[in-house]
Amino acid sequence: MANIMLHTFKNSSGATPLKIKDYLELCKIKVVALLVLTALVGLALAPDVGRGYFVQILSLFGIGLLSACAAVINHLVDNKIDAKMARTKNRPLVKRRVSRPQAMLFSAVIGSLGFSLLVLAANSLTALLTLASLVGYACIYTVFLKRATPQNIVIGGVAGAMPPLLGWVSETGVLAAEPWILVMIIFTWTPAHFWALAIHRKADYKKAGIPMLPVTHGVEFTKTSLLLYTLLLTLVCFLPYLIAMSGILYLCGVTVLNFIFVYKALMLKLSQTSHGAMPLFKFSIIHLTLLFIILFLDKALL
Repeated sequence: MANIMLHTFKNSSGATPLKIKDYLELCKIKVVALLVLTALVGLALAPDVGRGYFVQILSLFGIGLLSACAAVINHLVDNKIDAKMARTKNRPLVKRRVSRPQAMLFSAVIGSLGFSLLVLAANSLTALLTLASLVGYACIYTVFLKRATPQNIVIGGVAGAMPPLLGWVSETGVLAAEPWILVMIIFTWTPAHFWALAIHRKADYKKAGIPMLPVTHGVEFTKTSLLLYTLLLTLVCFLPYLIAMSGILYLCGVTVLNFIFVYKALMLKLSQTSHGAMPLFKFSIIHLTLLFIILFLDKALL
């Protein structure tokens, strides 16, 4: 067993110790960190049931491990596509710094550990919902939707929007209406976020044969759709305040964030070029990160 695990952490030649950063890249660690942040906010906003910090941390770690497992599966499924795209051509599996058997074993280990942690530290409902999210992203979206329809990111966005609900359920053990509002925020944020990247990387997606919206319907149509989703996001983002789930700190913060987001989306739509797409994509990450941090601070300070 020791020899097997040692081999897992070697590169494809079997001679040089593999850098940890390759496994972290397989996990899409920055994306997972954002997902765990949103799960933390869902947990923090849930009714206090007296759970200790240790089991809460273990629950978040379990959600993170299953999210990372889904990311590794995404790398495995998209390996051939990744090799054709400039943004992804240097990924560990493409460059064979990690072999497919190593990646599959790694995903199985972290996935099993994550599921077990959720069963033991949270509850079976959280474990099953998180597993369902993994299947939705790694299988339904990556294997089918991504290649089948230009609405891939809209339909598949449900799986990536689930962490706040998972955090809430890990704390309470039951479903409730409030965390679904947080899910709606991420769900409506996702198309604008990904379509901005898709506009910037249109040639890559076309070369890889992925029917992203700019490829199938053109950049101008995508700009319009992006702007409309940004406006919809603005309305949805006010719901936590309107149902007294958050207070004035959140209201002020989200108003500023949404104004900037809409302004950037409008400028992109009015522009004759697509130069604003990548700055918009980068800001969308800042937008969601700060929004959930403000939600957390609003809960902690009030």
